[in-house]
Formats: sequence, C-alpha cells, structure tokens
Amino acid sequence: MEDADEHVMREALRLADDAAALGEVPVGAVAVHEGAIVGRGSNRRETDRDPFAHAEMRALSEAARTLGRWRLSGVSLVVTLEPCSLCVGAALQARIDRIVYGAPSPKAGALGGLLDLNALPHNHRLVVRRGVLEEECAERLTRFFQGLRSQEG
Repeated sequence: MEDADEHVMREALRLADDAAALGEVPVGAVAVHEGAIVGRGSNRRETDRDPFAHAEMRALSEAARTLGRWRLSGVSLVVTLEPCSLCVGAALQARIDRIVYGAPSPKAGALGGLLDLNALPHNHRLVVRRGVLEEECAERLTRFFQGLRSQEG
C-alpha cells in the first residue's frame, strides 16, 4: 500500500515532468498542510530568468499565499530532489515541519548531500525523510542530463 508521502511525491514527479517539458531541470515540489496540497512548484529558473524560481521556493510561496501567513508550521515539503542551500534555508526560515525528498544531490544537496544545514545550531529543526520513490526521481534527472549531453556532443 502506498503511503501519503509516496502519493504526494507522485504529484511532485508530475510537476518535474512539466519542468522537463520546458527544458528545465526536472524538479517538482509540493507543500502539504493537514493532508491538503497548499502549494506546488516546478523549476522555472530558465523560463522565468529568475535565480529564485526553484521548485521548492515556488511551492513555499504558494503555500504562504494559500495559508495567508509566512510562518508555515504544520507544512511538509515533498520534493523530487534533495533541496539546495537556498531552499533549505527558506524552509528553515518559514518554520516548516518536514522535508521529504526522493533523489539525493551529492553536488548541491543541503540536507546531507554536499552539506547539512539542518545540523547547524538553528532555533528550528526539520524532520527529514529521504529516498521516497528515489529511483523514479533519479531516473528523470538522469534522462534529462543524458539528453543535454547528447545535444552537446
């Protein structure tokens, strides 16, 4: 039986596919509060020419608008790729409860991949769940970057 995190991760994977269709790195993120989706985001940095248009940032911004508050306690963020330092920093500042991610990011991940911002002495800690639908999340990234390399080569 599929658990709730896996169910939401499937929506994040759909959003990652939307990003890939635009030529963006295929990352999708979904913010959940009390079992309801309150924010969605996919990467749009190239499309929007915006360095902050990460999937996670877009999902958190939409969650803040939906809930009418910046302090996002009670929110879980489900994302296909381990978040970078920008996105983990935003999650800590927003006081979300949890981050659930699929594929690790050894070159840029900020929850243990490259570094672990959650381990630093903050006034807030995230609960982290790793590896949810990891193979499906990683496969999209691998396929995307293989496609880029074949276009360049």
